[in-house]
Amino acid sequence: MEEKRRSRGWCGWFLVFIVLAAIGFAVFLTLKHKVHKSKEPEAEPVPGPPGAVTQKYADALKVAMQFFDIQKSGKLVDNKISWRGDSALKDGRDANLDLSKGMFDAGDHMKFGFPMAFTATVLSWTILEYGDQLKVVNQLESAQDSLMWITDYLINCHPKDNVLYVQVGSPKVDHGCWDRPEDMKQERPLVQVNTSAPGTEVAAETAAALASASLVFKTTNSTYSNVLLKHAEQLFTFADKYRGSYSISIPEAQTYYNSTGYGDELLWAASWLYHATGEKAYFEYVTGKNGDDYANWGSPTWFSWDDKLAGTQVLLSRINFFGSKDVLNSNILQKYRQSAEAVMCGLLPKSPTATSSRTDSGLVWISPWNALQHPAASAFLAVIYSDYMLTSQTAKISCDGHYFRPSDLRKFAISQVDYILGSNPMKMSYLVGYGDKYPQYVHHRGASIPTDATTGCKDGFKWLESNEPNPNIAIGALVGGPFLNESFIDSRNNSMQTEPSTYNSAVIVGLLSGLVTTSSVVQSFT
Repeated sequence: MEEKRRSRGWCGWFLVFIVLAAIGFAVFLTLKHKVHKSKEPEAEPVPGPPGAVTQKYADALKVAMQFFDIQKSGKLVDNKISWRGDSALKDGRDANLDLSKGMFDAGDHMKFGFPMAFTATVLSWTILEYGDQLKVVNQLESAQDSLMWITDYLINCHPKDNVLYVQVGSPKVDHGCWDRPEDMKQERPLVQVNTSAPGTEVAAETAAALASASLVFKTTNSTYSNVLLKHAEQLFTFADKYRGSYSISIPEAQTYYNSTGYGDELLWAASWLYHATGEKAYFEYVTGKNGDDYANWGSPTWFSWDDKLAGTQVLLSRINFFGSKDVLNSNILQKYRQSAEAVMCGLLPKSPTATSSRTDSGLVWISPWNALQHPAASAFLAVIYSDYMLTSQTAKISCDGHYFRPSDLRKFAISQVDYILGSNPMKMSYLVGYGDKYPQYVHHRGASIPTDATTGCKDGFKWLESNEPNPNIAIGALVGGPFLNESFIDSRNNSMQTEPSTYNSAVIVGLLSGLVTTSSVVQSFT
């Protein structure tokens, strides 16, 4: 009997202990939740109209914009570059087309449609997001002019529904010469994609370029805007119906601008066409089977001329932030936004999922060839996404439970552009013409040859080999940039590090346009 009483007494106290422990644990969880919630950031203020200008970025933007003028092909109107003149006036005549406009790709005289169309799309996106900021620093008209110089060319490259000219010049012949574009005498063959030799990625990227540009010119030149949109829709239909990689149809493309797949371009183009037309079919395209096939949700990628997924995810996030109620509840749209946030989390240095692909000084570094394209493009997306958050009063993104604010994304973008402009171990600006120290031996034919020199195809190579700095400054050129160890060899023969490109210019202009001042973004491009 005594044993039973003791047993009951012990059991009673044990039950009391369990109850008290449970209450204590519940109190602990409640307090922890409150403390955790208290650490969540509040929404940062919505920027008003463009505010104070950050002068160093305004100066850098003015410099960067000028490289587009340096790269212009054709009969130059209101030429602002003293050492440039008319060139490639006969481009396209073999097909009874005027393909004299457009822009040279890099330090050579090739016109590659794939990266050139990407240049136009990024430039359009920049104008649509930051046109008010460009206007404040007197660069909007210049940006629109450069965009139209490319889109005029792209329109002429599309003479029939299922034909698109995607290259002017032979890389082998072109790279066998070192001459000024004004003095070119070599053959300039044309390359096209069509129904029997498809090129889905280049046709879709061109569609994206023309659709986005149609929005840029919608209020200022509605006739031109309508022409752009008509070509964009036709090209998208061609790209989607006749699927095939242009790298297979045009084997030489593999050496220069090899495509790793066309699914990203199809989603990118459809996203831009949805913004341009508002047609639900384009929205259903990116949120239906094609999204399942190509979106690669949750797997961050690097935004570039070859891979548009990160850009697509950010662009479709815009709809999730600001779109109409009939699309806001789309689960697939939410997946795009979550993927965009995964991209952002990979960029933020203090994020648990931050990429380790950086130099010791914090520059995002992916490839030894043209290393600066990735940090500039990534920072451009970060600025845009931070502005979507600010305008929509979105306080934070969560990276594995760690919260980050729009200002954190902007801080990352500033770290990348400041490195490019001179805050680096070399104490050198990689944007030619900005700052006191920048590359003097840019791998660029026109910049390397004096305007009064008389050279042919082959004898011009003496200027490539010359130990003298370039006689002409390729102002605004964003060169390839540093190695992983942050060294840089300023040599014309070092094309890996010293060659600029038009698509580099597009992303650095976009980045600087987003940082030059602050303002809320428009909630609709139309």
